[in-house]
Amino acid sequence: MIEIPSDLHKDLVPLAFLLGNWAGAGVHDFPGSEKCNFGQEVTFTHDGRDFLEYQSHSWVLDQDGNKVRPLESEHGYWRIDAARKVEVTMTRDDGVIEIWYGELADKKPQIDLVTDAVARTAASQPYTGGKRLYGYVKSDLMWVGEKQTPEVELRPYMSAHLKKVVTPEEVERWAKALPDDMPDDGIAFFK
Repeated sequence: MIEIPSDLHKDLVPLAFLLGNWAGAGVHDFPGSEKCNFGQEVTFTHDGRDFLEYQSHSWVLDQDGNKVRPLESEHGYWRIDAARKVEVTMTRDDGVIEIWYGELADKKPQIDLVTDAVARTAASQPYTGGKRLYGYVKSDLMWVGEKQTPEVELRPYMSAHLKKVVTPEEVERWAKALPDDMPDDGIAFFK
């Protein structure tokens, strides 16, 4: 279910499908790095201004699905204009800062992004750019990332399937918003 908060900046309505807390798992595979399954938590929030705040934390999973160690962390800000052009500024824990540009697809919740600028600290690994695709599919958030380095051509390196995390406070708020004339037995509701 896509919910549009009443205090969401009007320009951000097309990105409302991203809002909330998401959790799930994916696969990481890039030359020179350990191939692994990973867990991920992603949060998109807003404070009434014209951007979404984005946070992502991922960690390596063992064969039983247990957390082993951190993998990547990102923090950024997402904006969209009237022409459905999306811009993202992102900082990663490995010393990379990126500016991404892309667009929201027509008539579907899908965003294609490409790096426009990359800045790296001296301690960061080689990295020259990337692409990302985010999609809202059957109430889930899915994404795939591609990256390139001076030695490796652009190729997929991470992808994940995330489910919306519902808090007890959200359940309570939804329950209070139900109409007063709901059937008492629950069965009549489905007839």
